[in-house]
Amino acid sequence: MSAQDLIDEDEDPATGDPAEVLEARIDAVGVRLDKALATAFPTLSRARLQALLAEGAVSRDGAVLTGGSAKAQPGLYAVALPPVAPATPQPEAIPLTVLYEDADLIVIDKPAGMAAHPAPGCETGTLVNALLAHCGDSLSGIGGVARPGIVHRLDKDTSGVMVAAKTDRAHQGLSALFATHDIERTYIALTRGAPSPPKGRIETRIGRSTGDRKKMAVLKSGGREAITDYVVQAVFGAPAKAGGAPMAARVACTLHTGRTHQIRVHMASKGSPLLGDPVYGSGSPAPPVRTAIAEVGLVRQALHAAALGFIHPVTGEPLRFETAPPADMLALEAALREL
Repeated sequence: MSAQDLIDEDEDPATGDPAEVLEARIDAVGVRLDKALATAFPTLSRARLQALLAEGAVSRDGAVLTGGSAKAQPGLYAVALPPVAPATPQPEAIPLTVLYEDADLIVIDKPAGMAAHPAPGCETGTLVNALLAHCGDSLSGIGGVARPGIVHRLDKDTSGVMVAAKTDRAHQGLSALFATHDIERTYIALTRGAPSPPKGRIETRIGRSTGDRKKMAVLKSGGREAITDYVVQAVFGAPAKAGGAPMAARVACTLHTGRTHQIRVHMASKGSPLLGDPVYGSGSPAPPVRTAIAEVGLVRQALHAAALGFIHPVTGEPLRFETAPPADMLALEAALREL
């Protein structure tokens, strides 16, 4: 592999703005592509390169590459970096439940209904807006134009523990931990019925649904590896027939990968979608469960990121945070126990 070289600027096809393009020749064969790229382009983290691959910003001899897990082939590789731009979200004085904070990172308990970062149709009221007000200029800028400090996401209507980076060093370290799945992430879900067996591992590939590009789906080929361990902690409501499934269940899910909507897709694939899930909750819960949902006013998928554990990327200190589900899920669980 040759040393990384800076070549002339090109144009970013997404924005029309000048993009910095890096080039390096790779002669290695049989090494994972993302690993070979990380060696050839030492200023870019492996996680960053994986994201650039997914965006179609990496090419070999002019041909665009997308699969980081593929094997590297000899050739001249080019990486187009999007132009650096200042973060556009504005600080908003939104109250945050801070679980931990130091000079490098902040851990918060995100409420349901708050998006992690601005997106079309949701430009304000996000966690990024709140963090910009809380952290000021200390928030890491590596996340990009709209995502300063953000190293992972929770769905807008999923509550629970999140970590954000306040320094670039912490951002790079946390991104590396997420990329190698060296993060403890456990979620509590309330499901229709209960997955069978009551404890197990779900290993699939998840990617965009071929029938609805706005949804994710379990795929027979393509997509990305997705692994979830689950255990049924409690069941609610007697089965309609002997040997049948209960009306609902409380399930603890531990992520070993972090794919979009992973738990929601995996639970639905087991025939036990999350209660209240407007996207993957196909079919209807039993009438008593529907009544309970209406009475407690649950208007989102019943999913809470309950525990997050990791090694501090700067100090090396082991950290772990755990929070109880919020009021809507606790109220629904209490109602389900009465079935």
